[in-house]
Amino acid sequence: MSKLRIAFVLGTRPEIIKLSPIIRECRNQAIPHIIIHTGQHYSESLDSVFFDQLELPAPDYNLKAGSQSHGKQTAEMITGIEKILRKESPEHVLVQGDTNSVLAGVIAASKLEMTLGHVEAGLRSFDRNMPEEVNRVLADHASDYLFPPTDQSARLLEAEGITGDHVVVTGNTIVDAVYQNVDLAEQKSTVLEQYDLEPDEFYLLTAHRAENVDDRDRFSGILQGVNELAAQTNLDAIYPIHPRAQQNIEEFGLDIPDRIQLIEPLDFLDFLYLENNSRLIFTDSGGVQEEASILQTPCVTLRDNTERPETIDVGANQLVGTDPSGIVNGATVMMTRSQDWSNPFGDGTAATTILDVIL
Repeated sequence: MSKLRIAFVLGTRPEIIKLSPIIRECRNQAIPHIIIHTGQHYSESLDSVFFDQLELPAPDYNLKAGSQSHGKQTAEMITGIEKILRKESPEHVLVQGDTNSVLAGVIAASKLEMTLGHVEAGLRSFDRNMPEEVNRVLADHASDYLFPPTDQSARLLEAEGITGDHVVVTGNTIVDAVYQNVDLAEQKSTVLEQYDLEPDEFYLLTAHRAENVDDRDRFSGILQGVNELAAQTNLDAIYPIHPRAQQNIEEFGLDIPDRIQLIEPLDFLDFLYLENNSRLIFTDSGGVQEEASILQTPCVTLRDNTERPETIDVGANQLVGTDPSGIVNGATVMMTRSQDWSNPFGDGTAATTILDVIL
């Protein structure tokens, strides 16, 4: 049997999506690889849908870490990942992004005789209160290969003293994933019919980050601002709600405004189809900012900072915070702006570039 070349460590929806083009390319090139799933977020049923839709093999390992405190969750994942890596002895380990799964994979792999690659390196919000910011900084400084998606993210690495041939700008693998799946979503998704939606006649809302949904005032401001804009324009906002956000709505005693429709979390193709057909996207997700930019859908970001400043630079996105008036004003600006911006995240060949570099 050929020597195992690559171990992928992933644990959340964005990681599955963004690593899928590289995993698919490994299959196309017959490169021996394994998938280690930490089980950080999603249920087995929703996970299996993502893997099936993206035509990925089932994970070789699932640690089923679940949602716990940062320390306990990360510790359990480090222990499980290290055990698997010692057993399998891959040449390379690839992680993507900024989750606790990434941090655990980085700590486990960096202490073993194998090289570590960080996909989507060099992103910075400059807000150390965000656990994701700490994770991505640590991952960058521990990795043997760094794959920043843009020149701007490469310059941020350089400012921290990370330079050399092991830093390669690749574009973002989300472009590969969107290009590979947007036509498939159009063919297969029935989500518009399911929720009685017309293209360009609804808004899409995602809010899941702890600094927003765990804070009653910020969460309430988001719901109020989105509802005000929706009421002014006589359109509804569709909110595929994360279980944690749903739980907090109930705990905080928040009322769901008339113009916001809560729906269950969606699989990738249905969500991609909503993104592509919505009038505008409200989000606190970094990945959704990227996807909106690629799909030419206007976006407003419900945060005080973003590690995707390229989306703002090209005119695809506006940072609005969580104050209702700021949300309404930012959305109004974005809806009057021309949607002819250029995609700042590459041409959809990031996966092959990454494999060429490490192999």
